[in-house]
Amino acid sequence: MSRPPTPAQRRLIEDADPVTGRLRGTDAQLTALVKRGLAFRHPRPPHDHFLTPAGHRIRDAVPEPPAEPARDTGVFTARVGGEEEPPASGPARQREVHSAWQGLLELRRMTNPDGAADRPCGWERTHLVRAAALALETAGHLPAGGDADGYRVRATPQPEAVAVYAPDARTLAACAVTLERAGWQAGEYTEPRTRARFLLASPRRV
Repeated sequence: MSRPPTPAQRRLIEDADPVTGRLRGTDAQLTALVKRGLAFRHPRPPHDHFLTPAGHRIRDAVPEPPAEPARDTGVFTARVGGEEEPPASGPARQREVHSAWQGLLELRRMTNPDGAADRPCGWERTHLVRAAALALETAGHLPAGGDADGYRVRATPQPEAVAVYAPDARTLAACAVTLERAGWQAGEYTEPRTRARFLLASPRRV
């Protein structure tokens, strides 16, 4: 890309769906983003427009506003465990999680070269913690927070890998099964100093 997007184009990119990258705008606006390689038009009806990897990079480089409680932003956020103010639970949250997971599966189908939905896509590789947390929450695992002692997903120094902690061996093993079914590779390790067991998980490529 030879020049940065215009302010109007940047607003469209910032307003894209946080999981799928689906865009909303006029035909002229969306066509301009396609010409610049920041969006693509899905070949199947209703022919929606979505961010390309380059478009996602532009959005991720935009400074985010000060953090607000997740329940007040109106934007879906996967629960990584340990949030000070986690989103409310219940049927509404379950619907949001289900919708986000279905959107992610569609993103896999659209962006994986072979159209595979059983393997993580590029977005997940650039949002490892959120992607792993979404897979766990979708499967019904409970994140840590408040009085609950559940899973915690954390970034690691290793490329394309996250650490998943759980309160006991059984829960940790169940998280490993869930991630593997979601297209991740997961193995159990022990921290040298604390002797705590954790999963090291990374998106599967094949």
